[in-house]
Amino acid sequence: MQVQKVDHHELFEQIYNQAPIGIALVAPSGQWMKVNPAFCCMMGYTSEELMNLSYQDITHPNDCPQDVIYACDLFEGRSKEYKYEKRYIKKNGDVLWIALHIALARDESTDEPLYFICHIVDITDRKLSEQKLLHSEEMFKLISDNAQEIIYIANFEGVCRFCSPSVQDLLGYSPEDIIGQNNNAYFHPLDLEQISRMDLTKGNMLNVRVRHKDGHYLWFETTYKIIGEGEQERQILTIGRDISERKKHEDISAEAERIAMIGSWEWDMVDDQIAISDQVLEIFELERTHKRYRARDVLRVMNPADAASLQERIKWAKQGEPLDFEYKHIRSDGSEKYLHLRGLITFNEHQQPVQLNGTLQDITERKLIEFKLQESVERYTSLKKYNHDAIISFNMDGNIMNANPVAVKMTGCPVGEMIGTSISRFIGAVNLGMILRSNYELAEKEINAVRHTDGSETEVLATLAPIIINKANVGFYLIAKDITEQKKLLVAKETAERMNKAKSEFLAMMSHEIRTPMNGVIGMTDLLLDTPGLSGEQKEYIRIIQKSGDSLLAIINDILDFSKIESGKTDLVDDPFDLGEIVTETVQIVKPLAREKKLDIRLCLDEAIPSPLYGDAYRLKQVLTNIIGNAVKFTPEGSVAIEVGVKEQCSNNILLHFKVKDSGIGIPAEKRQQLFEPFYQLDNFMTRKPQGTGLGLAISKKLVELMQGDIWIEESDEPGTTFIFTASFKLNNDEGSNQFDQQQKKNRSTPLRILIAEDNEVNLLVLSRMVEKKGHFVDHVADGVEAVEAVKRNAYDIVFMDVHMPRLDGFEATRAIKELSGPEACPYIVAVTANAVRGDMDKCLKAGMDDYVSKPIKNESIMQVMERYYHKKQIHH
Repeated sequence: MQVQKVDHHELFEQIYNQAPIGIALVAPSGQWMKVNPAFCCMMGYTSEELMNLSYQDITHPNDCPQDVIYACDLFEGRSKEYKYEKRYIKKNGDVLWIALHIALARDESTDEPLYFICHIVDITDRKLSEQKLLHSEEMFKLISDNAQEIIYIANFEGVCRFCSPSVQDLLGYSPEDIIGQNNNAYFHPLDLEQISRMDLTKGNMLNVRVRHKDGHYLWFETTYKIIGEGEQERQILTIGRDISERKKHEDISAEAERIAMIGSWEWDMVDDQIAISDQVLEIFELERTHKRYRARDVLRVMNPADAASLQERIKWAKQGEPLDFEYKHIRSDGSEKYLHLRGLITFNEHQQPVQLNGTLQDITERKLIEFKLQESVERYTSLKKYNHDAIISFNMDGNIMNANPVAVKMTGCPVGEMIGTSISRFIGAVNLGMILRSNYELAEKEINAVRHTDGSETEVLATLAPIIINKANVGFYLIAKDITEQKKLLVAKETAERMNKAKSEFLAMMSHEIRTPMNGVIGMTDLLLDTPGLSGEQKEYIRIIQKSGDSLLAIINDILDFSKIESGKTDLVDDPFDLGEIVTETVQIVKPLAREKKLDIRLCLDEAIPSPLYGDAYRLKQVLTNIIGNAVKFTPEGSVAIEVGVKEQCSNNILLHFKVKDSGIGIPAEKRQQLFEPFYQLDNFMTRKPQGTGLGLAISKKLVELMQGDIWIEESDEPGTTFIFTASFKLNNDEGSNQFDQQQKKNRSTPLRILIAEDNEVNLLVLSRMVEKKGHFVDHVADGVEAVEAVKRNAYDIVFMDVHMPRLDGFEATRAIKELSGPEACPYIVAVTANAVRGDMDKCLKAGMDDYVSKPIKNESIMQVMERYYHKKQIHH
């Protein structure tokens, strides 16, 4: 087969004209010598137009210098060809990015440069893509470098691939510290489970705790998204914002709501959706669920009348009136709660109501007080209206404020005419002057008649009582009893007897009623003294309050005790006790005053005294406190000696001999017997004002006699006074209870190991002091996480667990501790909370706690907890 001869010139011409890339020849001077159609199309010029131009004419000015350098290299033979990228300016002014391959053709014989051969490829689209990508990368770097949030990319195993520089300011780490590490190491352990449950395919927003480099945790609001498609590795993009301050404010707001018992709510009236705060749930005693509440859900739990009334109020609210509604809510157990609903409506631009925001407050306590006040007012009104005596109230100017019907009848003046006029028209100006100058007693004696408007007088027995409001005297009551029909002397005698009896009964009743709040005053004063940071002046004031409170309580106790003993209402108990403990505790009570006076207190107990004894330890301690207290009080210097010995003993009983000797001021012989008489005080020879009731020794004598003993003062030539008393006690009781009591005593004498989990330093100090004073060992931690760790390390008998703590609250910590150890090894966990409301006990027990005390904590509460612990321990054993 014959091979056809190829016309190479024609072939090259076709390739030149049909090539999809630009081909051109350029003279050494820079003039275009020959250009193919593809290049003309690329540039928008005809070949004739290009022939009139040089390559510099269509080259971008910024790229001309590099063309000159490459041309020189080709001319001088330093390089045979060049491949580089440059820009041309098209005919229409647009910039055209091209990839240029250029070589220099030379004469074969002379090696003279003939022309440049250029191959031109349009790369504008590629360059635009590269520039967009570069811009995107620059923008991402700009955003990540300046963002306040942390931008974080990790693979599906949690290993960090990228972290923005903001991590340095927010968490203390550099990006290099984070990249390559597993992110689980930085999250709070309790949040890891929540993170693992996320559905990453849907994207999530999550609030988690992240560990700072110095160890504490910050709250972050984080959003998660999967990035990467196709063949790219799929990764997790996380953006985190520090919300610690916001979270703190939210927690404070929630705590404020809880303390004030106010919950917040928001009703979207368009979609009929109600969002409620946790405190609203607590008020209704509901658990948080995913249920969406609607208006009908609220109306359904109200009685029909209240529901109709609320709907009427909502109609008013839609017209712009504030919503203000109180109603009674019946709980599931039948008890009542009073609730106060407030709200303000929001309108859209068309003045259509779209949203109602408001609060719900539990006002049960306030309502009950209102009911009591109303009841009190009604009783007071009835007392005045139906009283047989005339009652007139008047202010500090002597002007009448009100009067009852008997007063109207007695004066002959209607109430309307009486109000605003001076009471002197009925009782005389002189008597009114005495009242306003606070001479109540004298005025009561002097007011023996009330004048009638007709000039006559009614003989009366008058009583005056100041009207005290907010600790200020704002006026007086005049209570006038008509004694016209009775002989004045007889009435005066009977009235005096009745008044004395009433005063005695009132004294006995009030001494009992006052003792309860006074115990509170004294207890809180003790705790206040233990608080740190008190100035000397504050401590002085507190000690004055404490001393005054103690004095008042002692007086009240003495009066009440004496009246009980006198009426034969005091019974002694037969409980086991350790005599040594009782005497030692009594001495401890007077130790502070003794130290202040630098007195030497000596105690001597006969070793032959058995233990336990059976009797009334409290009453014995009362006698000892009185006698030893007097000895310390009336001994300016020197010593006080206490001796206890056995006087007589048989199989069932023992008679003990108590001797208290001091080196004080002594008591004259003629006064000694009177000391044991009620209300007697030695104020005639001492250089101090009498204090107290003068009942202490009288009570002690009565109590000693109830203990089948006697009390007296020993005669001695030595300075000071020696009190001696005897008392009888039983040696045994029921045998079974004796063994049990002995075991209990043994248990109670063993110091316990106690952990206190409390983040408030003052509360920690108070609770620690109370427990340590009972002889127990105390450790303390500041949050729930530390509590769990402490229980892992040590075996504790009791854990006092504050409910609200950082990092891990009391409920969570309790659950963690319960999971750590079995029932036998688990400590007795006592919840400590400031919120002593109904339902708290159940909540604590549900969380696995064993007991519950509320703040402010009293010594009695701690004692009760200890007793319940010992009882539980005894049952288990």
